[in-house]
Amino acid sequence: MKFHVITSAVLLALTFSQPVFAADAPLSPLMKQLNNGNWLAPEEAQTLSDELYYQDAIQAYIQTLPLLNTIGLRDGSEAAFGKGYNVLPIWKERMDSRAVVPTPNGDVIYSMSYLDLKETGPLVVKAPANVIGMFTDFFQKTITDVGAIGPDRARGGLYLLLPPDYEGPVPQGYYAFKSSTYNVFLFFRTIMGKGDGKPDPVPAVKNAETTRIYPLWDVEKEVKPMQFPDASGKRVNMMYPTDASYWQKLKTFVDYEPLTAIPEETRSALLSIGMVKGKPFAPTAKQQEMLNKAVATAPRMILARRQVGRDDQRQLYYKDRQWENSWAGATAEWMQYGTLDANQRAAFFQIAYSSAAAMVMHTTGAGSKYPYTTKDNTGKFLNGSNTYKLHLPPNPPAALFWAVTAYNITDGTMPETDQLLPSTNGYYNIPKNNDGSIDLWFGPNKPDGVDDSAFIKTVPDRNFLVALRLYGTEDGFYDQTWIPDDLVQTNK
Repeated sequence: MKFHVITSAVLLALTFSQPVFAADAPLSPLMKQLNNGNWLAPEEAQTLSDELYYQDAIQAYIQTLPLLNTIGLRDGSEAAFGKGYNVLPIWKERMDSRAVVPTPNGDVIYSMSYLDLKETGPLVVKAPANVIGMFTDFFQKTITDVGAIGPDRARGGLYLLLPPDYEGPVPQGYYAFKSSTYNVFLFFRTIMGKGDGKPDPVPAVKNAETTRIYPLWDVEKEVKPMQFPDASGKRVNMMYPTDASYWQKLKTFVDYEPLTAIPEETRSALLSIGMVKGKPFAPTAKQQEMLNKAVATAPRMILARRQVGRDDQRQLYYKDRQWENSWAGATAEWMQYGTLDANQRAAFFQIAYSSAAAMVMHTTGAGSKYPYTTKDNTGKFLNGSNTYKLHLPPNPPAALFWAVTAYNITDGTMPETDQLLPSTNGYYNIPKNNDGSIDLWFGPNKPDGVDDSAFIKTVPDRNFLVALRLYGTEDGFYDQTWIPDDLVQTNK
């Protein structure tokens, strides 16, 4: 047996040496930033956690606004006109300011309905010839264009809409498309005829009423007859919610649809606020407060971004004009540089609905373009208290027709005055200048000597925007040999 002798020097060193702790080592930059490696004070931790939940709710709103936009359209329509695959409301005397709808077009005849493929299974839609339309899922992602840009090439035809989980046979003879959501938005526009100095809606209505919708597998005797309620003149609210029902309607949709119906980035945003398919959505009282705050604040943030404008200025159609592109040069799916531009998409769906390839592609004589402006030629925002003149050069490049409409800036609704249609179009006998150009006027009162067809009434002390629609857009617009003037204030 060996014994180890500990010298007094070693014993002394062991007794009096100072231990080296991790706390004596240099702190990493993140540890310095985060409270020297310690938990936050409880009050600060709770405040920051709440703030993050609020920011998550803001992002959830931005991600889901296209969806709630469609839900608002559906709920308002079905409350006023009824529900069912066979119910197709038509604005037979044109849509006017009594319809609370984002940027409605009073210069075509609207047919809009909301189909539920979970309830009916595959649906067949016989589309009229020469319709300008589309089917979209409820996130307003286009399933297919219908008409000149669609597969029917304006001849009309049978479209077959398949549920997202459909795995059955697909019969021949149809333009067949699978939707990513059970809920499908049908949006058809039919073109009016030219009457005696004004548009004639009758042929457009007759064409719209040739639409037929029926379940694929039903026998003829079980198919419900079509109903075409006249939506014109009805005071109907088809806007998305502005209160806590926003989240309630969103949760109902999430639970109803397949998981994959919600885009992955949107599911992530919803998960962050505790909204998951099939699970209870039970925010605390504090979280409910922040959700309500988000519904109130997110729209103001989107409006602010629209007001300030983009740094890259790619939303401008022209280098020397105020006219803007709602897509800011993106695709119909809001892709810029190969990336989803969620903020630009939210800006669009705050004031509008329906985004389709026909609205974005450069298709001569077939597609449509919608330049709009919120400013006059000096860069000042348009104000309904002022009087403005808009000069349009001769021969607007629109093979079908052109139209000009005024809208409220906040939600795209029509300003309601005693002029229920704040719009004019090429169907009217608008007086022309000697060179074939025309002048349109905007203001609270019609200037002396101006024809009724050349005047659009505005609401004093309220900002507005002006949209120029070119249906069947021609090359003069694409190569910019035809450029609309800016609005000019005349009552300075």
